[in-house]
Amino acid sequence: MTDTRPIHSAPDHPKFPQPKIGVLVANLGTPDNYDYWSMRRYLGEFLSDRRVIDYSPWLWQPLLQLVILTKRPFTSGAAYKSIWNEKDGESPLMTITKAQTAKIAAEMEKTYGDSVMVDFCMRYGNPSTQSRVERMVKAGCQKILFFPLYPQYAGATSATACDKFFEALGQEKWQPSARTVSPYFDRPDYIDALAKSIETKYAELETRPDILVCSYHGVPKRYLMEGDPYHCQCQKTTRLLKERLGWDDTEIKTTFQSKFGPEEWLQPYTVEEVARLAQQGKKNIAVCAPAFSADCIETLEEINEEIFESFEHAGGEKFTYIPCLNDDDAHIEALSNVIRENLMGWI
Repeated sequence: MTDTRPIHSAPDHPKFPQPKIGVLVANLGTPDNYDYWSMRRYLGEFLSDRRVIDYSPWLWQPLLQLVILTKRPFTSGAAYKSIWNEKDGESPLMTITKAQTAKIAAEMEKTYGDSVMVDFCMRYGNPSTQSRVERMVKAGCQKILFFPLYPQYAGATSATACDKFFEALGQEKWQPSARTVSPYFDRPDYIDALAKSIETKYAELETRPDILVCSYHGVPKRYLMEGDPYHCQCQKTTRLLKERLGWDDTEIKTTFQSKFGPEEWLQPYTVEEVARLAQQGKKNIAVCAPAFSADCIETLEEINEEIFESFEHAGGEKFTYIPCLNDDDAHIEALSNVIRENLMGWI
């Protein structure tokens, strides 16, 4: 499409791109590299988000700037280095999100031709939400559908992503109409995609695991008590997955990982629960991560290393990690269905 002037406008009126609709998918984020300063910038942005850490800045920021960001970039950088995509010079989350976006864009083109533009952004790091909103507006997107790639809603994930999106819209002279996508934790096509990934992995194994641990990213328990629905949505995802697989309660369990700081988080903690399972005689377990739309540091490093080591040290013998849905065709179909439904009335 070429730029045109509005009908009946004067000859010197600026040209505008042909109107289109934008679909902006969003994920958590990634450092630009695993060196100290890249990690410090990324962690500084992430841990300064009041949706993530809601302590008073007067108390939190001195601790963050003077203590945590002095030491943590080294340990986090080493963790990222262990999983880094050296070939493309980026984190696995970036590689996977690019692949997901390309496949979603292909699906949208099949359905809508060139009237829908698909792009991605990161809540922390690059590409920033604001840069992608600016790109879409310049390309002629007068309507934008914002899609945080979190199956379950949490204030520290979905809400902060939307906050950043609305903040970016506030910078635009000609502000596009906007919609945000609701969490999709209980959609049959999403649950079916999860179930198929588990069935496929189980079929490859010589011995069936004793139990499947569904490890979700944790949040402080206080958030649940303050009204955040994340815990309930995680529990429902596990229940629906169990029902779709036709299993009983002894074959599947919900746990929470990535605890940070001194206060109590959602329990049971994955790192402790896998050890307890091993001590109870469940020597062969599988772990999946239904809260993550793409493999990242929490799955590739934390689950495959820290959580695996906890299980092994407690006497566990066989540990199978089932990858996130990533750019699997069934996952892309489910995400594309979500987008099509949310575009109704717009196109």
